[in-house]
Amino acid sequence: MSLSDRRRFLTLLAAGPLAACGFVPAYGPNGPAHGLDGKIRIDDPTTKNAFDLVGRLEERLGRASNPAWRLGYSISADQIGLGITSSNAITRYNVTGDVSYSLHLISTDQTVASGRVRNFTSYSASGTVVSTAASERDAYERLMRMLADQIVTELIASAAGWAHP
Repeated sequence: MSLSDRRRFLTLLAAGPLAACGFVPAYGPNGPAHGLDGKIRIDDPTTKNAFDLVGRLEERLGRASNPAWRLGYSISADQIGLGITSSNAITRYNVTGDVSYSLHLISTDQTVASGRVRNFTSYSASGTVVSTAASERDAYERLMRMLADQIVTELIASAAGWAHP
């Protein structure tokens, strides 16, 4: 048996249990998240962090053209100094953040999904003032992207319960 035949055989063998359990890809034709692209309107951003979060959410969910749901959110972010030198200079920061979100059906304003996501990232403050400021800005942008990805993952995972009434 050639290598490519073995791979095909093993792929088919691995797919068997998934088909038997009713596995359906989330964005597949009969998947729970099918048709969500462009159907969720995200509240307008009012801060830089919110702008980064909304930008990533729209990148993943699509900009709403004919929305059926509205996604509201509340962002909390903070930084904590970690690395401290003998002269009390902080050389590393952890940036922590969490977002509470709720998804509402626009027609009735009923909450159909909600949750809270948390994550952290860090940056070095041991360079120049300019490089430290750039590192801090980048850390907050990365954090908002991670939180947005977590929100999308939770929405896709729960879509079977609210996306197709």
